[in-house]
Amino acid sequence: MEKTKVVIHWHRRDLRVEDNTALAAALNSGFSVLPIFIFDKNILTHLSKDDARVTFIYESIEKLKAAYEIAGSSLFVYYGTPLEVYQQLTEQYDVQQVFTNRDYEPYAHERDKAVYDFLTSKGIAFTGKKDHVIFEKNEVLKDDGKPYTVFTPYSRKWKLLLQQSGLAIANSESLLSHCIRTSKQDLISLKEMGFSGFKHDFPANKLDAQIIKNYHQTRDIPSIQGTTKLSVHLRFGTVSIRSCVAFALANNETWLNELIWRDFYQMILFHFPHSVNEAFKPQYDRILWRNNEVEFKRWCEGTTGYPIVDAGMRELNQTGHMHNRVRMIVASFLTKHLLIDWRWGERYFADKLLDFDLASNVGGWQWAAGSGCDAAPYFRIFNPASQTEKFDKELRYIKHWVPEVNTPSYPAPIVDHKEARERCLLTYKTALNNE
Repeated sequence: MEKTKVVIHWHRRDLRVEDNTALAAALNSGFSVLPIFIFDKNILTHLSKDDARVTFIYESIEKLKAAYEIAGSSLFVYYGTPLEVYQQLTEQYDVQQVFTNRDYEPYAHERDKAVYDFLTSKGIAFTGKKDHVIFEKNEVLKDDGKPYTVFTPYSRKWKLLLQQSGLAIANSESLLSHCIRTSKQDLISLKEMGFSGFKHDFPANKLDAQIIKNYHQTRDIPSIQGTTKLSVHLRFGTVSIRSCVAFALANNETWLNELIWRDFYQMILFHFPHSVNEAFKPQYDRILWRNNEVEFKRWCEGTTGYPIVDAGMRELNQTGHMHNRVRMIVASFLTKHLLIDWRWGERYFADKLLDFDLASNVGGWQWAAGSGCDAAPYFRIFNPASQTEKFDKELRYIKHWVPEVNTPSYPAPIVDHKEARERCLLTYKTALNNE
């Protein structure tokens, strides 16, 4: 029996049908498109059974599948390793080509190389497209052809290039009739994959005009809804980065700069993959971290005796989210006040954050520790008290997450700020001057 000729669109960090670059390329190929998603065992085996991100992905998959079904097709969802799935697909279909949007993380490189090698051995082209960012890889470089390592000149070049090229919106949604015609496909349950799938209150993927217009005035105040909470949607591609940038260009340059930081960190990860595990500035790996496990546990639990730090950690533990200003405060506290290796904090965030993105998480932690590209200087040590005075003066955010603050049941500070600051400066200075 003759196999059906198809091209495959492989959804990964692009869980939408609107403005999807690789999906549009597949739909314009002249062949029926088989849209697929793979619950990757290589990733899932390392996650806890109640990981909220798996629930988020699952709910996004349900919506994505429904969008295909409205167009008379469906989303074909697999559970296994990508290589196993492609071995199965090439036996079942006459696959002409595979389209997908590029992912820049180290595991993604390994995964895609293995799939590319397998498909190439079968004479099938594996085509990657740019979708997750506005500019990737070597598109924004210094005049000498080297990658930027400082944000401000990078952002200037980024804006200039965008002015020259414009935003190319992919017309994918209107072409869904080119997908393979099929009945609704069964969807494996979370339970079958070993996940509890507990209910979680995920933020909406809507662009809120009021929040974005006022973003430059409200983004540092954790007690109000002053940020978009779109980061989880950008992480998994349930919203288009191009639609966000178009909105930012029209409404708020401060928010635009935050979106450019996202591109910047993805570019850094691509050019400097070692920075995932090593200090971007090598001399910072000479720091003698204290790495006190009892103090780390108290930081994780939100019982340091520093209310703004504890509020942030409790918000993270309970919701999978932490306000961006508070992320900087808690990261500075761990690395500077407690002298605990930034990698410990980065991994804790990686486990807990709904919007965990390797490039931004590593970039943010190295920035806080002083070891990253364009990082805060090591002698810049956030004072939790003055940060509270500035951004949560009436303790609204703190009292919400730390109701026992200013009562006898609240713990005494884990360390004295002045002493911790002096200890940090001495430790850093000793390491950095030890050439």
